Amino acid sequence: MTLNITVLISGSGSNLQALIDSEAKGDLNGIITQVVSSSTTAYGLERAEKAKISRIKTHVLKDYYKGTTKEEKVERGKRREQFNKDLANLLIYGNKENTITTEGYVKPDLIVCAGWMLILSPAILIPLENAGITIINLHPALPGAYDGTHAIDRCWKDGQDGKITRGGVMIHKVIAEVDRGEPVLVTEIELKKDESLEEYEDRVHKVEHVAIVEGANKILKELEVIKGLESLKLEKEKKVETVDGGQDEKDEKK
Repeated sequence: MTLNITVLISGSGSNLQALIDSEAKGDLNGIITQVVSSSTTAYGLERAEKAKISRIKTHVLKDYYKGTTKEEKVERGKRREQFNKDLANLLIYGNKENTITTEGYVKPDLIVCAGWMLILSPAILIPLENAGITIINLHPALPGAYDGTHAIDRCWKDGQDGKITRGGVMIHKVIAEVDRGEPVLVTEIELKKDESLEEYEDRVHKVEHVAIVEGANKILKELEVIKGLESLKLEKEKKVETVDGGQDEKDEKK
């Protein structure tokens, strides 16, 4: 059973690269079919295009706030609603219009947020859930710690101040509350006194590149079991219908 993966990015895409490399080696339990970026300058787009996987399609959703200021809250709110709708439609139907599924488009079984810097609201998450799409996120902190942005910096600072001794990386399911979804995989990282932020950040990224593959594989295996059971159920239902239909024909002949 082949499971399809969409990766959401906003920047350099080093974690996307880890997934691409894993698939190339045959170590990923699915195939990457799509990369969606919130920025035209994200280097991750170039990584996807350079990958020796011709099936990867790339999309960019950007400039929704162009021409507005932060003070124009009502207008920006409307534009964010449009962004939410467009993203959900793109992921589910392969187009932003939500009129009909784009020819040849197969919706993802799993969406992996790999450096995606925008909050996914219920306006996106609910349609994805209804479409049977699972979504996970990589966050460079332990569960319940340093939610949101600059998690690495804040964790490192508290480590240097002697407040904590361990940081970490987690893969978690995405819910409306930022970085509060059920953990899928958690890896602790020792905080070293007098280590520079750059040194700690480098160690975190190395852990991320392993964790994102392991976390994705864990969910993909679970989805494979679920979809396998669903397939068996459909086969049994078809057999029952065939048997019932055959009996009806015999009864009519009598």
